[in-house]
Formats: sequence, C-alpha cells, structure tokens
Amino acid sequence: MSPRRSAATVGALAVAPLALSLLTATPAAAHGSMDDPISRVKLCREEGPEAPRSDACRDAVAIGGTQPLYDWNEVNIPNAAGAHRSLIPDGQLCSAGRDKYAGLDQARADWPATAMNSGNHTFRYTATAPHPGGFELYITTPGWDPTQPLRWSDLELFGEVSAPPLVNGDYVFDATIPQREGRHLIYSIWQRTDSPEAFYTCSDVVFGADTAGAPVVERPAEPVDVTEGVDPTTVGDHPDHEHHHGPEEGYDALAAAERAGKNLDKYDPNEATDASEDSAETPEDVAGDSGADAEEGARGADGGQPNAPAPHGGGDEVRLATTGSDPGTLAVAVGGAAALALGAGVLLVTARRRVSGRNRA
Repeated sequence: MSPRRSAATVGALAVAPLALSLLTATPAAAHGSMDDPISRVKLCREEGPEAPRSDACRDAVAIGGTQPLYDWNEVNIPNAAGAHRSLIPDGQLCSAGRDKYAGLDQARADWPATAMNSGNHTFRYTATAPHPGGFELYITTPGWDPTQPLRWSDLELFGEVSAPPLVNGDYVFDATIPQREGRHLIYSIWQRTDSPEAFYTCSDVVFGADTAGAPVVERPAEPVDVTEGVDPTTVGDHPDHEHHHGPEEGYDALAAAERAGKNLDKYDPNEATDASEDSAETPEDVAGDSGADAEEGARGADGGQPNAPAPHGGGDEVRLATTGSDPGTLAVAVGGAAALALGAGVLLVTARRRVSGRNRA
C-alpha cells in the first residue's frame, strides 16, 4: 500500500467513530403538555424532579422515579388514532395507561391546583415539538371525588378546537368552562391529524374555596432554571414509545376520526394538510430524530442525550438544558474531526518512512 493510500485509510478509520458520535449527539425530540392550567407532570417538573415541594409530586417520584418528570412532554400513545377510551383504562387516564407515568394517577385531594373561574378561559399548551392536530377538553362532573380513581364517566366534554395558532411555543385557544365549585380536574387530549399519535394531560383546578385545603399553584414571575445544581438527566429507554414526528405515510386522519366517531368537521383533511405544511419539520430535524432513536436503542435507561425541548415563550418559562448540536455546528465539527484525523494519518506515515530509512541505512 502506497504512503498516500495508507494516510487516507488511517484518516478514514480515525474519523469514522468521531463522525458517528457527532451525528448521534442531537437533542431528543419532544412534544408538549398543558401549561395553563398547568398539568400535573409539568407542575412536578417545575418543582424539580430531584426535590419536589409538594407531597403529591414527591410521591409521584417515589412511584416512578425522576425520569417521568424529565420526560414531562411525552405522556402519549403512539397509535391512538382517536380510540382513547378503548386504549386507556379507568384509573389510568393521567398516565395514558403507561406504567412510566403511574405516579400521575394518584387519586388524592392535595394535588396543587390552579385557581380558576367558570366561563371563558384562554388555554395555553406548551408544544416542544409542534404537530398539526386538535384538542379536546374535559372537566370532571359535579360531585366528583378526587380521592377516587379518575374514570371516563367522570368527565364532561366542554371544548374542541382544531389547528389552534402557535404563539411563542404555545398552542393558544379559548373555551368556555362550565359552572363548577370546589376542586375539579381538566383533562386534555391532543390528537395529531398527520399521525395516530395522541398526548394526554391532567390539570388540577379549583373554583372558589377549596374545602380540601390543598395548595394552590403559584407560578413564578421569572423563568425557573430547573436544571440548576442538577446533573443533566437523559431521556430514558422507553420501548413502548415510538417517535412519530412527521406526517405518517398513508395515514388517513379523516378515516381515523370517522372510526373514532368524531365530528368530521373538526378533522378537515385540507386544514390538516395546511397545518402540516406550516409546522413540518426540516430534513435536519428528521435526521436528528433518527439519530435520537438509534441512540435510544443502543443505550440503557441510564445513558444518552438530555431531553432538551425548545424554550417556552411565556413569562412562566422553564429553561431546560440545551445539548447536542444544530446542523451547521455538526457540519463544522465533522469537518474539523476529519482534518485532524487526516493530519494524524500523514504524521503516522511520515514516521514509518523515517523508521524504514534508518533500517535501510
């Protein structure tokens, strides 16, 4: 083998693992959760997974560990396709039937609650990875007992919205809340129209006086850095969760809505297509998702990239650690690694030629 070919071979072998590691060092994609009124999982995330303030969040950690709170934006079912009631058993609505989030299903009257009034309310749903779709909003019926497991029969539908606007990282939409008194729960379903994937949230709310005397949610006026003083925690291995970030090939949102007995006016295929085009991910985003999926398959629950969603644009922003790299940075890094590796190859070949010359002398 010629010295030039030897250098090229050495350089290629040296750069391959470096390039592979850089290509997989992209942030894990995420989805979202209700921000106003704040969901149980997002509340506990803001309190801090390592040392939650409320008893309910502390017990949630005792049940499922801290990882579910770091993954606050993926309480989902990949293949729901509108069949929510048949897929999620009574008593497991807040976890979407996933063992990972079982701590959210605790039936207790001391979950911190958001003070609310009946009538019109502007809801905000933080979308760390926007997807075209629609929302369903439910509230517990009068006389609901929060110390009993939440059942589908406990819920009353009060709002539906299709393709709401995305404002500073939040889906924002209005709905009229029915007359209620005391402690209740608002349940949301975010069903994508470009995929069968759906997301679920439970938000504890209180109207007027709370006879249970539970704490009321107080959102910070300034952004809270929930990663301060905490080692970066990774997205754990969750084999029951498949990533569905782009439009599903061959997925018929209208047919899925019809199978689920939905109001077809809420699932206009043209509207879904327009929304999909508006929020479609770039090829770089898809490449990043593929890298994250491959990395999840290769690692265990204790390793990998931190969950790093996009910043929330409101005043109650929660900043999460940003890791990985964007496509431009990645290209520069790979190019630099290649140059270093090729240089090392040239030096190695030069050294070998010097040794050979000495031996011949």
